[in-house]
Amino acid sequence: MAAFSRLFYMNKLPILIDFDGVIRLVKNPAPDAGKFLKFLFEKNIPSYIISNSTLKTGKDITQLLIDNNLPSDIPAMTAADATLHYVKEHYKKVSVYCVDEIKQLFNNYIDDENPEAIIIGDNGERWDFQMMNEIFNKVYTGAEFVAMHKNKFWYPEGKLSLDAGAFINAIEFASGKTAILIGKPSPIYFQSALDLLGFPKGSDFIMIGDDIDSDIIGAQQAGGKGILIYTGKTNYPLDDDTKIKPDFEAQNLTEIIEIIKTRL
Repeated sequence: MAAFSRLFYMNKLPILIDFDGVIRLVKNPAPDAGKFLKFLFEKNIPSYIISNSTLKTGKDITQLLIDNNLPSDIPAMTAADATLHYVKEHYKKVSVYCVDEIKQLFNNYIDDENPEAIIIGDNGERWDFQMMNEIFNKVYTGAEFVAMHKNKFWYPEGKLSLDAGAFINAIEFASGKTAILIGKPSPIYFQSALDLLGFPKGSDFIMIGDDIDSDIIGAQQAGGKGILIYTGKTNYPLDDDTKIKPDFEAQNLTEIIEIIKTRL
């Protein structure tokens, strides 16, 4: 299947796309999201939507596209999907801390008494001392530590809020252990999508995202190029002291279509 995909795309550069802040802005489709997705599909550009969300799955994203009358031909995956795949390959027993809808995906592996690993995703407003201390004790006494993602903050309902990364960093500091990162900017995640598109390790690719750290710098460190779009969490213009710059910048999806047409 992978070999077929590679031939089918006729050596076109694969494009990975963030969801929130790019295709969806808060709860609504981004302007020209439909035009952009249709362009990628009709031009036969190998594409994959990869979201750091641990509140939904790739199937949920596809359904959101359908519900909003947007093209749903481009496949999607989330950090939750990628983490489940990682757990299946590495563990038999895990303890999972995330929203119930995602936690149930791990039902066949959950063992809170003797976990081999602690899996952490989004917990929203449920983060408290008791949960943090429980996770800390399990990690400190020997369980491996796996983070679905380490985003610093996000914009639920359009309001700035701490994300899971802030709490994961606290556990790392207290336990002296570094979490195994699955979501962006981990190269594991970028390569997972490229594998599914039929592109081997080391392939060039483009990442479109609104997060300078997890999307753009992460892609560049994984060997790709980044298009930073200013429709999400990054404000325009970038600070002058930003050490790593995006390869391309865009104010909207229409500008990204033009970048793909003329500069890639």
